Amino acid sequence: MTADPAYAVHAELNVMVEMRDGVRLATDVYRPADPDTGEPIDEPKPALLDRTPYDRTGGRLRHGEWYASRGYVIAIQDVRGRFGSEGEFYIHANEAEDGADTVEWLAEQPYCDGQVATLGTSYGAWVQNALATQDPDGLAGMFVNMGAANGRKKTFRHNGAFEQRWLSWAFTLGAGFAHESLADPDVQQHFADVDVREVFADGPIQRGETALAELPGYEEWAFDIMETGSASDELWQNPGLNFERYYDESADVPTVYAGGLYDSYTGATCDNFRGLGDRKESDHYLLLGPWTHLARLPGGHDHSEALLFPPLTWEHPTAGDLAFGEDAVRKYRETRLAFFDHYLKGEDTWDRPRVEYFLMGTGDGHRTDDGRLFHGGEWRSAEAWPPEGTEMTSFYAHGDGTLSREEPEADDDATSFEFDPSDPVPTIGGNTSSYLTYEPRDEPVGAYPLGDRNIIDFAGRGGYDQRTDEDTYGASPPYGPLADRDDVLVFRTPPLEEPVEIAGPIRVRVYGSTDGEDTDFTAKLIDEYPQSEESPDGYALNLSDSICRGRYRGYRDEPDLLESGEVYEFYMEPYDTANHFKAGHRIRLDISSSNWPRFDVNPNTGGPLYGDDEFRVATNTVHHDATHPTHVELPIQPR
Repeated sequence: MTADPAYAVHAELNVMVEMRDGVRLATDVYRPADPDTGEPIDEPKPALLDRTPYDRTGGRLRHGEWYASRGYVIAIQDVRGRFGSEGEFYIHANEAEDGADTVEWLAEQPYCDGQVATLGTSYGAWVQNALATQDPDGLAGMFVNMGAANGRKKTFRHNGAFEQRWLSWAFTLGAGFAHESLADPDVQQHFADVDVREVFADGPIQRGETALAELPGYEEWAFDIMETGSASDELWQNPGLNFERYYDESADVPTVYAGGLYDSYTGATCDNFRGLGDRKESDHYLLLGPWTHLARLPGGHDHSEALLFPPLTWEHPTAGDLAFGEDAVRKYRETRLAFFDHYLKGEDTWDRPRVEYFLMGTGDGHRTDDGRLFHGGEWRSAEAWPPEGTEMTSFYAHGDGTLSREEPEADDDATSFEFDPSDPVPTIGGNTSSYLTYEPRDEPVGAYPLGDRNIIDFAGRGGYDQRTDEDTYGASPPYGPLADRDDVLVFRTPPLEEPVEIAGPIRVRVYGSTDGEDTDFTAKLIDEYPQSEESPDGYALNLSDSICRGRYRGYRDEPDLLESGEVYEFYMEPYDTANHFKAGHRIRLDISSSNWPRFDVNPNTGGPLYGDDEFRVATNTVHHDATHPTHVELPIQPR
């Protein structure tokens, strides 16, 4: 594979592409051009399509030129209602039809050879699967990096709970760059002055009582996803928000599903591969690195610049407090180019296993020069996910706090704790993204008002020691390990006598009861390092977590409140991961009832799904006896 440019680039900017309902979407088209004259070449070429809510003219200019200079037409489009495009923005609601219309328009252009492939990350990944549900003419491939599958199940909502990052997104990257904000500096300043940390702390918010009331359309969709839980609602049937429902009729084209083990879309990335890889005849691939959703650039750059380039996580081998080594690095543009060159041009550039994943945890745990824990790891390959030979193995919780493969034998064994919604367990990293707010810069940069603001991430992303300090959002003294909290139940294996490797999905079944009509249970898988010179207090490394809201237990479509004292199964699917637990480490399962601000807090009243301003302290009980064996299933790899 060569990444050397062969062409000059001709750009046709602000092409207004008309959708089926007459709304026009702003699109920049980059074409290969003659190096001597600068005029676009006559030979039709395959086309690439990137659709974004983050301004087609921003950092994407560079990859527009990069791919065009290597022999592709590339169209970069603002989605409906954003930046240069007409229409009203309602998050993801119009992306299926708009994306399909754009693919067919691009395939019919004389400079395109009839083949259109799609690419993009995050929202730019959502829109690819959305348009694929329409099976548009001309679609020839997709490279889907860090995207969703079913917004109700694992993205907007998570097993009944609300992922609050979307409320943060609504205030910052959403409303802060709405048409009204871009047209009026006072409106943009209105949102730049919002501290989302205070919004969360004062929550749940009410309609008309926050800055979002300035933009009723943005307030509407934000409350829709916060308040709507039932699967039968039209919101969750929309092919722009739930592709899983449309797998059978979705386009059958070569596809890469790529993501990070600490990405906010890890579970959805794996769901899409499993749901479509064997359902379709075309080649499908899964690529999982040890990455987070967003990266902080080196050299002192702030988070606002990093937000423009989430794919750079591929090229910075860190995740939160963890370092993995240079072997974890993958070149994002070059990898996509190799895929497109093979499937659109027939070149011999793509000879990859069907599944590639980074097995974390083979490092020695030393501290790197920048203070990170060297968790390390190595790339593995497979033909399926989970890999062939995986043995789903149950580890059971016991009343003495142990976690083992032995099933509990006690007839009646349980542990209770009090869950106070006003004092939730703080989020410390994990599969998070977009818990964002603005704060003032020391030195203004660029245009006012956002030139005097940084965008910061206040919840963290990736792996961290699960202990609070004065910088942990939502934590209060006394600071220390989450395991020391009265509302966190800890179950751990003895120190491992030999290594244990896992790769694949994780399943948790908590048999729980409560003294009210509704509550949550949470689960967190941890690689517990022993005490050492590098980590004198040990190190509780979060690998994956999940939550289950009682009224939607078992992924039920409609709510069903709880009976006080009744024992229920709270089934959870922490996101897929791959980790090497070294000898001497412990496998640990933490169970509680909150993980905030990652998820909204259940008020324990059985009242409205969102917006109840009455809280009650719940007594929650985890059962771990022969009849109710609370356990975690891990995808153990053969030695």
